[in-house]
Amino acid sequence: MRREIVLDTETTGLQAEGGDRLIEIGCVELLNRMPTGNEFHVYVNPERDVPAEASAVHGLTAEMLADKPVFRKVARPFLDFIANDQLVIHNANFDVGFLNMELRRVSAPLIKTERVVDTLFLARRKHPGGPNTLDALCKRYGIDNSKRTKHGALLDSLLLAEVYIELLGERQASMELPRGPDGAVSSGARNAPALQRSNPLPTRLSEAEAKAHSDFVETLGETALWRRYL
Repeated sequence: MRREIVLDTETTGLQAEGGDRLIEIGCVELLNRMPTGNEFHVYVNPERDVPAEASAVHGLTAEMLADKPVFRKVARPFLDFIANDQLVIHNANFDVGFLNMELRRVSAPLIKTERVVDTLFLARRKHPGGPNTLDALCKRYGIDNSKRTKHGALLDSLLLAEVYIELLGERQASMELPRGPDGAVSSGARNAPALQRSNPLPTRLSEAEAKAHSDFVETLGETALWRRYL
């Protein structure tokens, strides 16, 4: 069973080593590339102000975060949730930089880059012409992001999980049969002729095996069903 964690964060700014802090973490669990509904989501008190330009992006303010736990209180539950599994992050250097800055502050184990899949890298490789923002990828793949009026770590992780599956080309094929305007299964689906090989595959049955089978059928009597196929 392959477990992956799709992850996103929100912060007070862009500089992890310049005094900005983490204020939100959202994680979504995938098993064999399918969301399980198991999630981790927490707001974090940054112990500092939240600049207006950052609030304009995610809608979070220092007042809203004042009663939330500081990072050292959520570090262990967060690490327990992600365990040692692969992390899926869009523009991973940014999020991992902030997470490791916070983990370093509380002397907790850091996140190693080799366990991270960067979906921005995957998108740039698959769609070199871009754009490859999360919103642009949702539009490209027909993923409904209408609720994303502002950035939010959990919502963005849920959207990224869908984008990730599309980038890998592993969207589960529909098992539904084609239906006509009246809702009935179309005749084409019911009666489509089976494809035939232009050159039949050579038999893998040896002459000795064929003879042994024929001799066995002879012992079954004149009414044996096998006689219809010999």
